[in-house]
Amino acid sequence: MIDPRLIAAVETLIAAHARPGHVPLIAIAGSQGSGKTTLARAVAARTGAAHLSLDDVYLTHAERQVLARTVHPLFATRGPPGTHDLALLHRVIAALSAAGPDDRTPLPVFDKLADDRLPPEAWPVFTGRPVAILLDGWCLGASPQDAAALAAPVNALERNRDADGRWRRAVNDRLAGPYRALFARFDALLFLQAPGLDVVLDWRCEQEAGLMGLAPAGLPAARRARVAGFIEYFERITRSMIDGGVAADVVLGLSRARRVVAG
Repeated sequence: MIDPRLIAAVETLIAAHARPGHVPLIAIAGSQGSGKTTLARAVAARTGAAHLSLDDVYLTHAERQVLARTVHPLFATRGPPGTHDLALLHRVIAALSAAGPDDRTPLPVFDKLADDRLPPEAWPVFTGRPVAILLDGWCLGASPQDAAALAAPVNALERNRDADGRWRRAVNDRLAGPYRALFARFDALLFLQAPGLDVVLDWRCEQEAGLMGLAPAGLPAARRARVAGFIEYFERITRSMIDGGVAADVVLGLSRARRVVAG
């Protein structure tokens, strides 16, 4: 069950930025498993807002393979800044912002099992003019790091596969450039602050177990280890955001049970 205080916080931001002729763009950020997508969907259903997820505008598999060959092999894996199609996201936000009562706006969908975007004819359609646009994403509002912070690896992935720091610097450059330009469009950003990276792993493993039809305790150790390895792609920015490296209008600290404990 979603903490009602989370729903109220998003609805308050929508109301605060509503004005004639303007569709508020409200961002919801939070680590993997924090419940940001579930929250955005719930508020959208209650209010008539349109919901977009950063996870649905990843670059296609083929586009990420090009990045892997020309920039760094780690860009083959979706998730970090640099692996999203921000031009597509800007176009969809613009279309929703300008929509009239009879307009139909296709919303992108990414198939994570196929690791590729679905074709446009398979996308759901939002009909009409939304009350607001709710965009959820794990790294929304994240602050870029300085050179000193980037120098030392934070985990085995960076030590073993990015020893010279080229990948993390490229991710950081994108965060400081095109992603910051996206963040500047937000009317407001709500950040769901996890209590720590260990909890993020537990949350993500809960999701993995659910997909497998298992109780969280039943997730095989090998699968948990695989999830832990995947989270390493997100660890640097996630840690930074938890420690305050995020430009948020509202920060709500969460407990392990995803209940509001601070903010």
